[in-house]
Amino acid sequence: MELWAELFSDWVGILSFGVIAFVIVMAVFFIKFFTGHMHDDEAKD
Repeated sequence: MELWAELFSDWVGILSFGVIAFVIVMAVFFIKFFTGHMHDDEAKD
């Protein structure tokens, strides 16, 4: 629990957490986006 307290105790930790969360959300979005379009292209052929 000390790690979480240290992470959120200053602006650098908060911004680091924000960047990590944004990258994870962006990766999930791109995986869903690209797999959805791949299935659409397969159905079109």
